[in-house]
Amino acid sequence: MRMTDIQRCEVRPGRLVEWGLSPATVGAAAGLSEDSRPPAYVQESHIRTARSVREDGLFVPTWSGTAFDIPGRVDLDALQDALHSWTLRHETLRSGFRWSGAEMHRFTLDAEDVSLHREVIGDFADAAELVQHLQYRFDIAADALGWPNFLYTAVVRDDGASVYMAFDHSNVDSYSIQRIPAEIDEFYTAGIEGRTVAKTPVASYVDFCESERAAADRIDDTHEIVARWRGFIDRCGGQLPNFPVDLGLEPDGDLPTQKLMREMLVGADDAAAFEAYCRPFGGSLVGVLAATSLIAHEIGGEPVYRAIVPFHTRVKSQWSDSVGWYVGGAPIEVPVAQDPDFRSTLEAVRTTLRTNRTMARMPLARVLRLLGSDFRPTSPDLYSIVSFTDARCIPGSDRWADQKAYGLIRVSYGDKACVWFNRLHEGLWFGCRYPDTEIAYKNMRLYAERLRDLITSVPRVKG
Repeated sequence: MRMTDIQRCEVRPGRLVEWGLSPATVGAAAGLSEDSRPPAYVQESHIRTARSVREDGLFVPTWSGTAFDIPGRVDLDALQDALHSWTLRHETLRSGFRWSGAEMHRFTLDAEDVSLHREVIGDFADAAELVQHLQYRFDIAADALGWPNFLYTAVVRDDGASVYMAFDHSNVDSYSIQRIPAEIDEFYTAGIEGRTVAKTPVASYVDFCESERAAADRIDDTHEIVARWRGFIDRCGGQLPNFPVDLGLEPDGDLPTQKLMREMLVGADDAAAFEAYCRPFGGSLVGVLAATSLIAHEIGGEPVYRAIVPFHTRVKSQWSDSVGWYVGGAPIEVPVAQDPDFRSTLEAVRTTLRTNRTMARMPLARVLRLLGSDFRPTSPDLYSIVSFTDARCIPGSDRWADQKAYGLIRVSYGDKACVWFNRLHEGLWFGCRYPDTEIAYKNMRLYAERLRDLITSVPRVKG
């Protein structure tokens, strides 16, 4: 999907309808006993970060979501049934957390206790006013410290509807978000046609949280992975890395607001040529990281590019269709001080990824706890990322352009630069969330332009 903010996802006027969990469902949740399955480390870290930042007096929305169109006159009853059926498939959406002192405890509703409540909010004739309202509602309804922590909406017009869905990050990752349009469309179309969807049950992210955490808790501070992270953090000056260019940040300053830069970086032909050139080294991910290493050195002058690269943790096929936050991070270090060429940098990235990629399966929050490091979170992003996803294999991706499908990123506050690349059928999409300073804009703009130049300049590989 094209990752963007809600201001730039082609919102059009219409009648706004909302769906949230019903009062009966919320009431049933209030009386639930504790679910023994613990939060994933990434969930706990995310929610504790939100709590810490809130205690510092700042409300920092961090939801993500999706937007897509449904053509033709929309049957709201059928759409509600589709949203309900989809919600029931994914246990994480009926599971939440409560605080008991400093500890988090999970609760989980049974599927039969989950129902949706529909409310017609009203007609919006002005798109800007509608965007402002949607962002406000998502900020409140998809709050990391609240529950329920998601909201479904549709903007209905005579010729169709636009669906907008927002979730606290503890429930979803990018892959989860990008699967939604095809899944909702399948349920909706079946309902309109009077048939049921024969789907096999999906594995539960809540079960994954339990198994991943149990495995992580079996290691101690003598484990090799802990030692490798300790060395990496030491070489980062005792901190987790930010994007290695000047972002115009003031030392000990307030958490800055952010901006989003997003565009189609190159078209399909250039993206394919770049992939072909990089394939012997591991493909476009390696190519993007190699290019980033060289360009960051050119702009910022750091002799070694150090970063944490996100990888999915859906290592077993049973998790493929499951909604959840299946992401871990692996450290990479790429020496660039001697001004290597692109090909040798590709080799260096391939080597560091081969060495460290499996480290993403161990939650970083667990490692930091074992290191005893005082990384009290003061920003929603613990570190900067450069993420790459080849989204062409995601079901329904060939229809995204016609559906006006977008992945939504909430841009609010943060002192890190985070970059997302999505390989789409029509090209390579670039998105970057960065601190709202003149220096950060200048350097991230230069990064994007130099990246485009490098991608389009690689030799074409003859097939």
